[in-house]
Amino acid sequence: MRIIKATLEHLDLLTPMFVKYREFYGQLPYPDSSRSFLEKRLKRDESVIYLALPDDDDSKLLGFCQLYPSYSSLSLKRVWILNDIYVAEDSRRMLVADRLMREAKKMAKDTNAVRMRVSTSSDNAVAHKTYESIGFREDNEFKSYILPISQD
Repeated sequence: MRIIKATLEHLDLLTPMFVKYREFYGQLPYPDSSRSFLEKRLKRDESVIYLALPDDDDSKLLGFCQLYPSYSSLSLKRVWILNDIYVAEDSRRMLVADRLMREAKKMAKDTNAVRMRVSTSSDNAVAHKTYESIGFREDNEFKSYILPISQD
């Protein structure tokens, strides 16, 4: 398995899996809007996307993860948000997520980040176990809140 950084040339490979990821979380597919969203993130350098590919096949995607940069005012350093991670159903139990997260962790170190953050569904025990195996720990210092913004 190879982990590579996605470029605009990978959009055709990435978009179908990104759509499946969105559907997994109950969203409508919107393949054109999904592709446009990814294209904007890559063109504007607003995210880093890693792809997991088989060693011998550039046309099959095993999984992906997408990270967004943020910053910590308290530590005066960069923070990376592991916002999206998804592994193809037929590639699960092959340590794809593990390899993607290890590459993300390496990138965080290389960019002198103070930490990576990740959120997932509270009932996603598989994800919890995977994150903890990489070294993530539950944040007991800060409680997170969200403020939905309606588009009236």
